[in-house]
Amino acid sequence: MRLILISLLFSLGLGAQQLSLSGMYGSLCSPNFPEPYPRDMQLRWNVSVPDGFQIKLYFSHFDLEPSYLCEYDYVKVEAEGEVLALFCGKEQTDTEAVPAQQALTSPRNSLSLLFSSDFSDEERFSGFVAHYSAVDVDECSERSGEDALCDHFCHNYIGGYYCSCRYGYRLHSDNHTCRVECSSDVFRERSGVLSSIDFPAPYPKSCECLYRIEVEDGFRLRLQFDSHFDVEDHPDVSCPYDYIKIKAGSAVFGPFCGDRSPGVIQTDSNVASIVFHSDSSGENLGWRLGYTATGSQCPVPNTPPNALMNPFQSEYFFKDHILFTCEPGYHLLKDGGHLDHYQIDCRADGSWSDSPPPCHNSRRKPSSLSSIRTNHSLA
Repeated sequence: MRLILISLLFSLGLGAQQLSLSGMYGSLCSPNFPEPYPRDMQLRWNVSVPDGFQIKLYFSHFDLEPSYLCEYDYVKVEAEGEVLALFCGKEQTDTEAVPAQQALTSPRNSLSLLFSSDFSDEERFSGFVAHYSAVDVDECSERSGEDALCDHFCHNYIGGYYCSCRYGYRLHSDNHTCRVECSSDVFRERSGVLSSIDFPAPYPKSCECLYRIEVEDGFRLRLQFDSHFDVEDHPDVSCPYDYIKIKAGSAVFGPFCGDRSPGVIQTDSNVASIVFHSDSSGENLGWRLGYTATGSQCPVPNTPPNALMNPFQSEYFFKDHILFTCEPGYHLLKDGGHLDHYQIDCRADGSWSDSPPPCHNSRRKPSSLSSIRTNHSLA
């Protein structure tokens, strides 16, 4: 049928023609094959197969006029604007190439074959027969590293591929990127460690992570980043791709990116929100930080005479306490009574719960008690 159509086109005097072939396989041949092909003509076949396939092309017969660098008659195979092969003659020479048993494969799902003959042939040549078939593209093996089609796992099937993710991740709507849920954690312990997902392995792409630290009112958070810090940056623009940003009270720290650790961040708040954003590219290793909660500081109280203070420290903070006792022969005097010990606590506002009571000599009675007994005797 194809031979009849080609002969009809040229018998109508239409000159150079283009034919389209779109089956999963097929064949094509020079006009009039196996008879000698016509002089002074051009014919192009445009071959296409479905997406997800490449085209494999080979020749079972080839007999064209030989010429230096194939300047007379030739077959040219092209794909995506590139010449894959130029054939002429019947035998391989230094200046002429023949397909022999060579198979050509298109980079994508289309190619074209151009047959050209000049105005004269010294001999008569029978032409060629070519065959093509669609072959599956293994998309998963085409790229690796940052150019990989899938973040985690790539699965090839005939005519296409699909991506999947490791446990704990979910596939993004782009069907390539693996995302992880990282916005539900709240840290309430007074110290802890948090980091980007998979640190120190590359962190996930297309993430919007929110980490929240909440400790008791009266504490202030201190954050210290690990020295190993690697977040994608840009040489001219401040953190346009990936970044970490911290909000504590009314203060905002960051955004931070690059390979220089932010180091220590001292806040004046008991609550901190840490936002980590990553875009759809990059293979950076991420970050890690440790945090501690330091309470509001209370002043060091004066020690009353003959009193003992435990513990005795140069600094006291929220939730610290001091236990007061007296030296032998003395008792604490509080609200007119004697005590063996008395505790005061450092409060959230940086003040002590009470002032330390004085120590009273146990051999002497409190003046209030002496006056009561004296009056009772007079009565």
